[in-house]
Amino acid sequence: MYFRQISGMACLISFGVAILAAQTSKPAPSGPGSAGGPATGTSGNMSSLPGLGSTTSSTSTNPADPPRPIVITGRVTLEDGSKPGQAVLLERICGGGRPHAEGYTDPSGSFSLRLGQEMDVIADASEAPSRNSINSNPTSGGIRERDLAACDLRAVLSGYQAQNVSLASHKYLDNPDIGTIIMHRMGAVEGLTMSATTAFAPKDAHKAYEKGLELVRKSKFEEARKEFEKAVGIYPKFAAAWYELGSVEDRTDHSAEARNSYAQSIAADSKYINPYEGLSLIAFREGKWQEVADSSDRVMHLDPYDYPGAYYYNAVANLELRNLGPAERSARQALKLDAAHVNPQIHYVLGIVLAQKHDYTGAAESLRTYLKVAPDAKDSDKVRKQLGEIEQTVQARATTPQP
Repeated sequence: MYFRQISGMACLISFGVAILAAQTSKPAPSGPGSAGGPATGTSGNMSSLPGLGSTTSSTSTNPADPPRPIVITGRVTLEDGSKPGQAVLLERICGGGRPHAEGYTDPSGSFSLRLGQEMDVIADASEAPSRNSINSNPTSGGIRERDLAACDLRAVLSGYQAQNVSLASHKYLDNPDIGTIIMHRMGAVEGLTMSATTAFAPKDAHKAYEKGLELVRKSKFEEARKEFEKAVGIYPKFAAAWYELGSVEDRTDHSAEARNSYAQSIAADSKYINPYEGLSLIAFREGKWQEVADSSDRVMHLDPYDYPGAYYYNAVANLELRNLGPAERSARQALKLDAAHVNPQIHYVLGIVLAQKHDYTGAAESLRTYLKVAPDAKDSDKVRKQLGEIEQTVQARATTPQP
């Protein structure tokens, strides 16, 4: 899972200067916050993901198997039978490829999805991913039955896992109900993606909160803001409502107000992870690197398993702060949690960290991997130039007699 919202991400390409500076053992004059590099962009729900899209082929022109709006419905519950209490992401995975976000449940766990619809997601490989960048107003699309042959549906909720549901035999005219997906708690995770305070909110506060969520799904952000304000007015300790209020404020370019709402959410429930994400993203956009490091550290502490985005931002922040040891550790952990290469930028950041540490062989390997995973990234030509400079340094060191 990734951070819910990313907007105005900092650029990274100025590390070309940083590499040259590292080669001469001088401090680099610029870093990931400088202009000109592989840009990262918004969603919200930082993808949603670079290069994200259906992993199946739709080039067949067989008229007997046209793309269709295949609908599936069902429910997601926790292992004790309770409702999730928040939206759960549903992804389609085909043949072990990258996940394709299909949509979300409602807070009660119910869902109705049209497979293959074109969601409003970021598609450029140079953009960093987030957890919730899907527009709830899909435009069009469909999928061929044959394209589901190697596909599963999975539910994604921080701190939980569930068995995937096979879509291989699902047909256009089948009963759309695929049943109930049960989420099982993973390991010891201190943080929560569902605030404990939600259960204590009065009925009227709950009603306003759920109405606000529905308005967000319809992209009616100003109306949603009023509902969330109503919810926290009724119940000031409603951490989830404070978080959603902050998210809406951030989406509508009211960062100062969003900061305050996120802080109120944390004050109401210090183990609720989402507002720490929100604060990290605002600080990232503003280049406040110590704040990014601190808030992402908190996310990593609360849940070490589900947030590769937190490790990614922590790596970038520590690189900017010239804390190269923590930057490398966070980048490597981000890679472990991102086995599907959802965010190719991690390889790029690790390469720059290693170059700063004079490990040019490792840096070259990381940049090669970045270009392999994201060959069409917007600034791939500049990254190739950086790689060439590093490879020249590696070759020069290999041919220079050692004292």
